[in-house]
Amino acid sequence: MLASSSEISKLLARVAGGDRQAFAQIYAATAPKLYGIILRILRRRDEADEVVQDVYVKIWQRAGDFDPARASPITWMATIARNRALDEARRSRVATVSDDGILDRVPDPARSALGAVEAAEERRRLEICLDRLEGDRGSLVRLAYLDGLSRQELADRFGQPVGTIKTWLHRSLKQLRDCLGA
Repeated sequence: MLASSSEISKLLARVAGGDRQAFAQIYAATAPKLYGIILRILRRRDEADEVVQDVYVKIWQRAGDFDPARASPITWMATIARNRALDEARRSRVATVSDDGILDRVPDPARSALGAVEAAEERRRLEICLDRLEGDRGSLVRLAYLDGLSRQELADRFGQPVGTIKTWLHRSLKQLRDCLGA
């Protein structure tokens, strides 16, 4: 079932009031898209199936938080799906790495004096290049890649459309690559 943004917004308002039928309609209209987002991140159907369930529980619980003035309903739901999938991917990665004990056998380059000096030098070069970016692009890149803010969250914070944020990030990363000589 295809539904327009305004229809989904109205359905979310009904879901906020506890309307199960509206929730079923939202699920039918959006599940394929959200499942696709989640599966692209997790790459495992069994994990994606569980995360989809969690996402729709969260949508049910937070439907009253949706503000059509801030984002389209599918963007709002896709952000919930993306964030939940990323959380699961991080959790799975931590469990996988810590379960097999491989970290105990791999030497940590940061423990050597030379490794520490090299890491500090790379960090210093990166900070210099970030500071050379025009305007607040350095903080935009830091928020996106160090703090993990989504493009929508950056758009809200910087008061710009998502497309502008994507362009700024793309140009900033190119400038960083050039600055770092990569």
